[in-house]
Amino acid sequence: MIDTAALKRDWLAQPRADILAGIVVALALIPEAIGFSIIAGVDPRVGLYASITIAMVIAFTGGRPGMISAATAAVAVVVVPLVRDHGVEYLFAATILMGIFQAIAALLRLDLLMQFVSRSVITGFVNALAILIFMAQVPQLNLANEGVSWLTYAMVAGGLAIIYLLPKLTTAVPSPLVAIIVLGALSIGLNWDVNTVSDMGALPQGLPYFIVPDVPLTVETFQIIAPYSLTMAAVGLLESLLTAQIVDDMTHTESNKQRECAGQGSANIVAAFFGGMGGCAMIGQSVINVTSGGRGRLSSFTAGVTLMVLLAALGPIVGQIPMAALVAVMIMVSIGTFSWNSIPNIRHHPWPSSVVMLATVVIVVWTHNLALGVLAGVLLSGIFFTGKVQRMFAVQRVRHGDTATYHITGQIFFASVDRFFYAIGPESRMDDPADNVVIDVTKAHFWDISGVGALDKVVDRMRRNGRSVQVVGLNDASADLVDKFALTDKTGVEIGLAPHP
Repeated sequence: MIDTAALKRDWLAQPRADILAGIVVALALIPEAIGFSIIAGVDPRVGLYASITIAMVIAFTGGRPGMISAATAAVAVVVVPLVRDHGVEYLFAATILMGIFQAIAALLRLDLLMQFVSRSVITGFVNALAILIFMAQVPQLNLANEGVSWLTYAMVAGGLAIIYLLPKLTTAVPSPLVAIIVLGALSIGLNWDVNTVSDMGALPQGLPYFIVPDVPLTVETFQIIAPYSLTMAAVGLLESLLTAQIVDDMTHTESNKQRECAGQGSANIVAAFFGGMGGCAMIGQSVINVTSGGRGRLSSFTAGVTLMVLLAALGPIVGQIPMAALVAVMIMVSIGTFSWNSIPNIRHHPWPSSVVMLATVVIVVWTHNLALGVLAGVLLSGIFFTGKVQRMFAVQRVRHGDTATYHITGQIFFASVDRFFYAIGPESRMDDPADNVVIDVTKAHFWDISGVGALDKVVDRMRRNGRSVQVVGLNDASADLVDKFALTDKTGVEIGLAPHP
């Protein structure tokens, strides 16, 4: 049964704003798609056809309305050796397998792994991406490069002025679209000598068409493409899920991450059958879309359709759009993407959070690898969290006659077992040790076999030193671990279980 309310909300809530935003995104996609094709070592049409197909398909299958997906650098850099060694047909086959892997990831609910990405990592990811977006514009501003002059700087400044000042007068039309139209009209009308979109690479003639990758269906082919496909799928999902979270925050709405994983898979499969490379969500274009007023699926679909029409019918005109106009738009995206509050927050946030954020930024910018930076940030977050939990541990000894009771508070796991062991160990070395020992873990929790092993060692050592030992207060989960993995029952030591209060 069709959910008419969801259909109206996602597609028809604000058609005018979505259509205009989609047109802006389409214009910004052209030089990016060409550039990513060059990175991958393929014809520009491979990136452009991918952007058309992915943007249109994801509008129906994705889980985050208003987010833009297309050919991306994150995926392009992965396939360089594959294209170089085996050719573009193997790239198409690898992209199909990439989509299958992403569909499997959706079934396995791997999107839930995003729960382990901290806010500090997301902030670092956003800031690093903003820096990379700006750095990508630098060649178009380098006076030493051909076609770059002081006129270029004037056009970029003019474009930024339109982008930021026009909304103060009217928001009826997205200011980035106005900037592109005005600067394009001036450049073409006055025949200014500046770099244009066509200087990035030849625009394709005609529409995407259905193909079947010309590769042998053998185990050897699978062995060739599988490593690339798996990497492409992982990188694509990581960037897509992070971008979805950012768009969630910008629009104050929620997205369906599992559906987004499946949607990315279907979009990549279709793109490969229409001569496109793999892709994923694009934070830069998504920010352009949202800031231009795009919120629904219609904006993504419009971007794909507009890009197709521009290439098929208006290719020569599109090729004359000055790069300075698009540079102005991308600088706006860079400024809008960067989390400026994160700079003063470095002094006020806990230092581990600031270290995680800065490390993510440095690694991403240094390596130009978003996945590597995020992975490093997640690992650092885990290390800092483990250290924090490790320190949340205390032992109090109370002596009553011949009985010493150890009250344990905190989490007992692989990182805290040494503290647990040495905190209770002195009982066997005291000048006047108690004959009976009670280890009260009412306010503690055993998380893993390392914790159970530490309990084994403590009990065994005390028994060998003539102490009788009783463990009380195990909660149900800890008791299950002890029952399954403790060795103390084999040494003749009775462990008493008391109900958790």
